[in-house]
Amino acid sequence: MRLPDSVTGSFLVVLGAAAAYGGWILPPVPGQPVGPNVFPLVIGVGLALCGLAIVFGIGHSFEEEEELVPLEDGQVAAAPPPQGKLYGLRALLPPALLLFYVAAADRLGFIITAAIMVYVTSTALGAKWKLALPLAALSPFGIHLIFGKLLRVPLPAGLLPTPW
Repeated sequence: MRLPDSVTGSFLVVLGAAAAYGGWILPPVPGQPVGPNVFPLVIGVGLALCGLAIVFGIGHSFEEEEELVPLEDGQVAAAPPPQGKLYGLRALLPPALLLFYVAAADRLGFIITAAIMVYVTSTALGAKWKLALPLAALSPFGIHLIFGKLLRVPLPAGLLPTPW
């Protein structure tokens, strides 16, 4: 059973509003411009905005069409769903990558571990290596600048002890 987009979007709006409210009522840490209240507030507002975009159909300009396969007698039929040995294993990718991060981040460091995770995720989602490789090389540095430098979250250095 598929839920309508309005139900899914409304759920995301409620979930985002609850997270934003939780961040709003957390007391800030005295003397720190960014405390523990900022992260849930920002994530909650972003989640609620994404839910509103889903409810109002922003960015959804196409209808899902079935892929048709020609038959021998000139008629067409709906294509079967994707099959294969590894197709169902894609659902295990997020927990496997999370376990990889937990096991490897201290040894390899945030930059290397995040680059591997971004590359594996993007290629698993169908990106060609010409897009996945630059994305895997640049996104960990962007994340490091935001969290490590701007928000001052300590990220493991690992094999790259150079001060970033």
